[in-house]
Amino acid sequence: MIVALYPNFQKKNALKCARETCDVLNRYGIEVCVSEKYREEFSDKSFVRFEDIKKSVRTADFVIAIGGDGTILRCSQLLMGTDTKLLGINTGTLGFMAGLEADQLDKLELLKTGDYEISERMTLDLTCTENGRQVTYTALNEVSARSGSFRICDFEVYSDGYLVGRYRADGVLFSTPSGSTAYALSAGGPVIEPDLECIEMTQICPHSLFSRTTLFSSCRKLTLTSRTRNGEYMVISVDGERHIQLEKDQSIEIGRGKNNIRFVNVVGNSFHESLCRKLCKPIK
Repeated sequence: MIVALYPNFQKKNALKCARETCDVLNRYGIEVCVSEKYREEFSDKSFVRFEDIKKSVRTADFVIAIGGDGTILRCSQLLMGTDTKLLGINTGTLGFMAGLEADQLDKLELLKTGDYEISERMTLDLTCTENGRQVTYTALNEVSARSGSFRICDFEVYSDGYLVGRYRADGVLFSTPSGSTAYALSAGGPVIEPDLECIEMTQICPHSLFSRTTLFSSCRKLTLTSRTRNGEYMVISVDGERHIQLEKDQSIEIGRGKNNIRFVNVVGNSFHESLCRKLCKPIK
């Protein structure tokens, strides 16, 4: 069995957690791979194999992301199109997507025994035109669209070619069920169980008294068309990355992603238990 580590050493205690994770995995007879750029941090661990993470994620049985939710999101991009399973260890503030906390490393033995559950998480594919060619980006959480100048913006949304509505708001979010507890939740959207398959549309600070989140079937093809005024434009981002400029009358398409991400749950907590533990108390 092979496990690749994807640590974020900008997070407090992430280095300590990553080193302890190596020791625990080695104790259970699991081979450990770490990126070559971290050779110095693990130079005293002779059992660690160093190689490019892009190669490791395609040969490993598991990838363990050590950090916060942002770390897990960035790691998920490397797993697109693979069968490799993802486990997050939280050393960040909230770590809602993480399967373990830093003080639960003994649970890593369950990777060896197979006593864990897999949660298949759907993704979203964003298709747009850049430099005259069509490109596709994939989001695990959400595709967001906002005004490029932080002003209110006008836009239209279509579902399979039919007009859903014309809107005026600070922006709009198209989220997966996994992303429903991220930006969309802060924007007033509902909590959706991550195993469901749907696309959530939530406006950001809408200029309306009657705006509500809309849920679409995962088989729908959604189109966002910018109707910004006075030379304004919208900025599109994919899980907070890859900022794309959308000019007036330009469109992007959003649909169910071709790839799922396979999350590992080794603790046995239900989604609702995790929800209450992470979100139903003040963040310190």
